Amino acid sequence: MECAAKGSQRRCSGSANRRCGGCGAVFYCSVSHQISHWRVHKEECGRLKQQMCCVVLLNDFPFSFFREATYRVCGKVETRCSFLEKQGIHRVGIWIYECSCGASITSSDHLRSDKGWSLSSKLCPCRGPLSKLKKQISSWNDYYEWRGIPLDSPVSLLLHWPLTIYHAIHLASSKQLIPETTDELCIHYLGPEREIYLLAVFGELHALLPGVRVHIDFVGPAIPHDRDGETIGLCRYAHCMEANCSCKSENGEFSSTTVTISLHSGFYHNRYTELTKEFLPDLIIAPNAGIAAYKSWQPTVELIREIEIPTILSDYCEEACHLASNCISSVTGSPPTIPVQLNPFRQPLAVEDTALILPCYSNCFLFGI
Repeated sequence: MECAAKGSQRRCSGSANRRCGGCGAVFYCSVSHQISHWRVHKEECGRLKQQMCCVVLLNDFPFSFFREATYRVCGKVETRCSFLEKQGIHRVGIWIYECSCGASITSSDHLRSDKGWSLSSKLCPCRGPLSKLKKQISSWNDYYEWRGIPLDSPVSLLLHWPLTIYHAIHLASSKQLIPETTDELCIHYLGPEREIYLLAVFGELHALLPGVRVHIDFVGPAIPHDRDGETIGLCRYAHCMEANCSCKSENGEFSSTTVTISLHSGFYHNRYTELTKEFLPDLIIAPNAGIAAYKSWQPTVELIREIEIPTILSDYCEEACHLASNCISSVTGSPPTIPVQLNPFRQPLAVEDTALILPCYSNCFLFGI
C-alpha cells in the first residue's frame, strides 16, 4: 500500500502502515505525512468513508475463486500472476496480458484475433449459445447460466470487456439515448490498451446482440502505428483447447461477420473528423478512462460536449468516477446524464498495488454523459 502523501515535498519515511481513522481507505508512512496531507484528504475523507461501507457489495461475485482473486490479491497473499498460475492459464493463449509480466509484451505479433482460451470446451464459450436470449442479462450469474459455463471458469476475467459494452448499450437505451432496438450499431471505443490484444473475446458480442451488425472503432495512443487503419472481422468465437471441438470446424464460423473492429492510433479529438466522414457513432465508450488523471482527456471531453453523442465511461473505483464526473462537469457545465453506478460485469480480479484500501476492479463503476 502506498502512502497517500507520496509525491509531496517530504520523502516517505518507511512503509505505509498508518491508516486514516476517519475513512479507513488510505494509509500513511508517518504522523507528519498524515498531518501535512490533511488539507487535501479532508475533502475526500467522508466520501471515501461512505464508499468503504459498500465493500461487501463491491466484492459480491458468484465465482468459486473470488476470495483468492480479491482478498488474497488485495492482501498481497496472491499476485495476479500466481492466481493465474493456479488456474493453469498464466501467460498462455489469450491470457498473456492479464498479468503484470505478460502486460510488458508489446510485440505487434501478439495483436491477433485468433488466440484461444486454453481451456476445455466446458469452461469457455467457444461455440454459439444453446438458446437465444429471452431477457436482458443483468449479472454474471445470468450470463454463466445462459452460456452453460460452471462458476469455477475464469472466463469472466476477459469477458468483462464485451459484457461491459453490452451493459453500456442497455444503459444508454434505457435512458433513451440510443434506440432500444436496431439492426446496426457503430461504437467508438476510446483508449483501449490490453484489450487490443484480446480481440477474440469481442466475438461474444455476436451471441449477446443477435441480429445486430456491430462495428467498433478502437481509438487510442496505445494502438501500434503499423496497425493504424486495420479492420478485423470476428467470424468465430475464441477457440477452446480441444482439437476435436466443433469450434475448430467451418461450422464454428458465424453465418455472416456481424462484429468488426477497426484500429486507429492517436487521440480521439485528433481522429474524430476522419472517423466520421461517412457516419456518426451511435455510442462512445471509454473503459477505465482515468479522466481525472490525464490532461489529454480535456480536448476529448470538449469534443464530446460539442457533438452530443451519448458516452458511457468506466473506471477502476467509485472515487475515480467521482473525480472524473467533476472534471467533466467543469467542462460541460452539467452533471452526468447517467449517475455513477456499480458495473455488474466488472472484472472479478482485484487490481494490484492501488492507492486506496478499497478494492479496485477493471471496469468497476460506470457513468454516462
